[in-house]
Amino acid sequence: MVKDSPTSESWLSAEMEETLDDLFENEFSEPMLSDELRKVYKEKQPSDLDRRTYYENLLRLQIELIKLQDWVEATGSKVLIICEGRDSAGKGGVIKRIVQRLNPRVARVVALPKPSEREQTQWYFQRYVPHLPAGGEIVLFDRSWYNRAGVERVMEFATEDQVEQFFRDVPEFERMLVRSGIIVLKYWFSITDEEQQLRFLTRIHDPMKQWKLSPMDLESRIRWEQYTKAKEEMFARTNIDEAPWYIVEGNDKRRERLNCIEHVLSKIPYKEVASEKVVLPERVFNPDYERRVLPDDLYVPKVY
Repeated sequence: MVKDSPTSESWLSAEMEETLDDLFENEFSEPMLSDELRKVYKEKQPSDLDRRTYYENLLRLQIELIKLQDWVEATGSKVLIICEGRDSAGKGGVIKRIVQRLNPRVARVVALPKPSEREQTQWYFQRYVPHLPAGGEIVLFDRSWYNRAGVERVMEFATEDQVEQFFRDVPEFERMLVRSGIIVLKYWFSITDEEQQLRFLTRIHDPMKQWKLSPMDLESRIRWEQYTKAKEEMFARTNIDEAPWYIVEGNDKRRERLNCIEHVLSKIPYKEVASEKVVLPERVFNPDYERRVLPDDLYVPKVY
């Protein structure tokens, strides 16, 4: 008879050890920064939330996210989480922690590239519609149709007439989504001017993060005030009762992640779903079974 798996306490300890290994891996990339820049970054970004407290709470919240996932799948619910904000504000970090332990068949991330020539001739929302959640799905948009109110407007990729049409259309579009049964949560990740400058500097000097920095990001630094004005009008015209905006303060990355996940969980009326206990069956042994010897060149070389 196969015995049950270890207790939940030992499982949690194992998860903590694995998480701490991930932490070590992340911390290991720090030497890519110069000693001087690393010192400046730590001085400018202090956090009174120690690592162990952060990871214990992150694990606790991720366990709740799994319960949310099970509820969404069992009830056929549809969840849409929109993540917007300035460049380097921490959207990607929050999204990563939300989906980190979820089933990719249930929870997926949508990060669309710039529209093709064909898409530019379509109804503006058309390219986003195929990615909306079906029953039993959680979808996170890493940027969304709000590109029109932000980057497209500030960088002059859209005309003022197009922007005005967007502001007239988006409230009713989102009301349609809510009426169709989609739970819509909209988050704006906010950081200060000084914090963005510091994060851009780390991306410039850290080879492991340089891919995150685009010419558009650099241009956004120049147009900081224009982005602020665009953001303020976006809030004023799209903060509707059916799909309100929620601002996440992001200067402290650890608190940003925990606060956002906690809020997501608080806005969805999920319940723990009862599931059958899984018992590992015993392996069947056949006396005539013989494993074939495979050639060495099929195996990945043992370099480590």
